Amino acid sequence: MKILVSNDDGVHAPGIRALSDALATIAEVTTIAPDRNCSGASNSLTLEQPLRVQKLENDYLSVNGTPTDCVHLAINALLKQQPELVVSGINRGANLGDDVVYSGTVAAATEGRMMGIPAIALSLVGSQPTHYQTAAAVAVHLVRHVMEYPLESGVILNVNVPDCPYEDIRGIRVTRLGNRHHAEPVIVDEDPRGQAIYWIGPPGELADAGPGTDFSAIEQGYVSVTPLSVDMTNQTQLPFVSDWIKPLEI
Repeated sequence: MKILVSNDDGVHAPGIRALSDALATIAEVTTIAPDRNCSGASNSLTLEQPLRVQKLENDYLSVNGTPTDCVHLAINALLKQQPELVVSGINRGANLGDDVVYSGTVAAATEGRMMGIPAIALSLVGSQPTHYQTAAAVAVHLVRHVMEYPLESGVILNVNVPDCPYEDIRGIRVTRLGNRHHAEPVIVDEDPRGQAIYWIGPPGELADAGPGTDFSAIEQGYVSVTPLSVDMTNQTQLPFVSDWIKPLEI
């Protein structure tokens, strides 16, 4: 199997090294990632400046762009053969609930799906996670399963792994996304010249972390696997909006 590996923490992050090394034991791996940390980049593309690719000593490809740029560029310009799977990660920290909207890790996987390739986004939960080998072992476990039972082209799996030794993982649960309250207030500060500067605040507290959510699975020591969709249509609101719009004449 040919696998494309990317991330949003940057090409030098420990997570991508652990992931690439582990998957290379079972598949043919190409690793291409941003030349810097691009956390929170979401699905952004670089459109107003050229992209440059540098081959590193370990054969990884470094790009001066976003995670989405990396996957888009790899599939459309750099690879001689299309990969059969895109795996993004291992992200330093969780991508649970609302996090997926902002996540560059998830965005790299999403771009694979946009190119018609099934994809997995992999994150290690924790503020200072250390057990990258646990997440890498989970990735190998999942990819071996994909080899035996292939995913459809439109599938994106968002996988979160507890930060603990592999033997302490209690199992795998298929989950839905939970959600948080709105983010904490913006932090206002002042630079050395007296000008106001602003820092985006931390994520909000949990709002929906009940049974069946990714938050709940992680809290109980399970790997969380959530299938994602790129169709943003709110199907349940279509009848309401259809009735609501009728009086409007143009």
